[in-house]
Amino acid sequence: MMNGTHVFEDQWGACIDRPEDGYLEIRWYDTTKAISGDQFNDWLSRFAGAIASTGRTRVLVDATQFRMEMGAMDMDWRDANIIPRYNAAGVEKFAFQMPEGMPAIGTPPAPEGPATFPTAYFGTRVEALSWLSD
Repeated sequence: MMNGTHVFEDQWGACIDRPEDGYLEIRWYDTTKAISGDQFNDWLSRFAGAIASTGRTRVLVDATQFRMEMGAMDMDWRDANIIPRYNAAGVEKFAFQMPEGMPAIGTPPAPEGPATFPTAYFGTRVEALSWLSD
């Protein structure tokens, strides 16, 4: 189903609660080409709060339009400040829908860094949602 409620939305993307399907979604916009590292970190903090407040244990990140320079991401900060919040909220599965040609697509689901839940990468929304619903 595609019913959902926008938890928050700004120029970078939308956080959508899909209670009937049991997951929380990030839908990134192509405007992320201009997002700074600090703005990205703030966004992830808001999203972690939304996971805790909605009680969703499954996450879909639609990164097909995500344009941020990977070098501007602080993965150590994410591992120290965001992943523990996901763990504490009881996240069970984390799926990324990626643009075509991304090397991570199809790798076996596995925990990343300090995560206690598996993360998987998919080339289509259908595949990601199928895995999330198992």
